Amino acid sequence: METKVNYAIVGAFVLALGAVLVAGVLWLASGGSFQKQYDMYLAIEDESVDGLNVNAPVKYNGVDVGKVRQIQLAPDNPERVNLLFAIERGTPIKVDTVAVLKTQGLTGIAYVELSGGAKGSPPLRAAAGGKYPVIRTQPSLGARLENVLTNVLSKLDNTSNNINAILSDENQASFKNALADIAIVAHTLAARKDTLDAGMADAARTFKNTSQATAQLRPVIDQIGHSAEAIEKMGNEVAGAGKTANSVGADMKRFSAETLPELERLLGELSVLSTSLRRLSEQTERNPSSLLFGHKPLPEGPGESSRGARQP
Repeated sequence: METKVNYAIVGAFVLALGAVLVAGVLWLASGGSFQKQYDMYLAIEDESVDGLNVNAPVKYNGVDVGKVRQIQLAPDNPERVNLLFAIERGTPIKVDTVAVLKTQGLTGIAYVELSGGAKGSPPLRAAAGGKYPVIRTQPSLGARLENVLTNVLSKLDNTSNNINAILSDENQASFKNALADIAIVAHTLAARKDTLDAGMADAARTFKNTSQATAQLRPVIDQIGHSAEAIEKMGNEVAGAGKTANSVGADMKRFSAETLPELERLLGELSVLSTSLRRLSEQTERNPSSLLFGHKPLPEGPGESSRGARQP
């Protein structure tokens, strides 16, 4: 007995299954619960981004955390390139996080490597008036090597120019003349070898005699040193005597300043007293009675009268 297949039921089942599949795809595309959410960040590169494409991976310490969504020149400066990243929400992008361009292996496929971000650093936020947070960038290894090679080539170029200047025709001629002069001096020294040997021998004897004389003069030098020490000791003693003399001189000055004026005054008074005694002695010799009766007044001369006898 043959089994009959209901094609209508089979067709309805296929249509229902197809509808479920389409609905699932549309649901996932519209942001289903299993779809990841991304935050947008901006990075500004000052170097060429050759080899970097849209949807290139963005890695954080080697872990894929997003994609490059947009690459375009900066409107205000064509030497810069604006890179727009879509990074998984929850990735710890901090204010000290930096972005560096790197190449993957030998294929040369470029990607963006994020690094940095200390544990205590605050999260990166968009600046006032800015649409996206801006991640700082650093030169890539290729850019650093290019700068180093440029500096090295510049220095090599300068060195080459200096070497060319040193090896110029004029300097080569001067170098040849210097070599010729050196050859002449060498030939002259070779011709006078015997004289130079004799001079060196005389110099050696002179040094030997000088050494012997120095050895003989050593006792004399030691004796001179002892004499110098004795003279120094004598000088110290004389200096001490000088200090004593200075002290005595100071006492004499103080004596002259304080005592001599009094002594001079006393001698003056003794001189006056001596003069008075001499006058008294002379007067006594002329008139001894004056000691008892005093000095008699002199008689009035002609035309003189006593004060009380004058008449008006």
